[in-house]
Amino acid sequence: MALVTLHDILPAARKERRAVGAFNVANYECALAAVRAAEGEGLPVIIQIFQRLFRSEKGRDLAGTLIRIARRSKQPVVIHLDHGAELAQVGAALASGCTSVMFDGSMLPFDENAKLTSLAAELAHAAGATCEGEIGHVAMGDENAITTLEDAVNFYEATKVDAMAISIGTVHGFYKSEPKIDIGRCREISEALPELPLVLHGGSGTPIPDLRKAVENGVSKINIATEYMDTFLKSVGKQIDLLGSKFKAVDLFMDPVIDECTAHAARLLRFFAGR
Repeated sequence: MALVTLHDILPAARKERRAVGAFNVANYECALAAVRAAEGEGLPVIIQIFQRLFRSEKGRDLAGTLIRIARRSKQPVVIHLDHGAELAQVGAALASGCTSVMFDGSMLPFDENAKLTSLAAELAHAAGATCEGEIGHVAMGDENAITTLEDAVNFYEATKVDAMAISIGTVHGFYKSEPKIDIGRCREISEALPELPLVLHGGSGTPIPDLRKAVENGVSKINIATEYMDTFLKSVGKQIDLLGSKFKAVDLFMDPVIDECTAHAARLLRFFAGR
C-alpha cells in the first residue's frame, strides 16, 4: 500500500463515516510509532510535517526519512505538509516528496486565501499530490473565526481542494477551558458539500463525544499534534527518571518511548475509525 495521497484514503473514509488520524511529527521515533500503529490496526495514517520545519533543512531531511518509512509500510501512508504558510513552502514540500500539502491562508481576506489556495492546489495536482485548504480560522493562540456555510461553499468552488479544514470551535494546543463545538455548523457544511472530506484541526483534547459527532457529519481527517508530542516528551522523561545515573544507548533508550507512542496513536486510530 505504502505512499499515497489524501484522495486515495479520505473519500472512502467520508463515505463510511470514519476519519483518518493525522499525526504531526518532528523526529524518526514519532513517525515510526504512528506507522506501526497503523499497521497494527490495519488502517491508513497521515504523517504531517509542520511548516516551520521547511524554514530550514529539517523539513527536507525529515521528509526523506518519512518517505522511506512509508514505502515499506503495509498500510497506506500520506506524507503531508501542515499549515503551509507560503507557496514556496508548498513547492519545497512537494520537491521533498510529500504526497499532500496544506496551504493555510485562513488569516487572509477571503479572495486572497482562495487565490493562493487555488495556486497551491494547482502545484500539488501537477505533482500528483493533493491539497488541503482552510476557510474560517482555527485559533493558534489567537481568536477563532467560525466557518460560515456561504464561505465554505464558495471557497471550495474557487479552489477545488481535495480536503477542507473548517473552524467549528476547536483550537490548536491544549484547551484552557471546555470547548464549545458547533456540530450544527459542521452538519450544514457537510450537507452542502456531500462529497468533500472535511478536516478538523485542534483534535488534541477535544471531547470524545464531539469528535464522534464531527466524524458522523463529514469530518474525515483529524489532526493530532500537541497531544501526540506531549506523549513523546512525557515518555522520554519517564525513561530518563528510570535510567537515573546509568548509561543506555540512545536507540535502546528510545524503544519503550516508541512503544508508548505507538499505543497512543493506535487508540486514536481505532476511535477515529469507529471501532
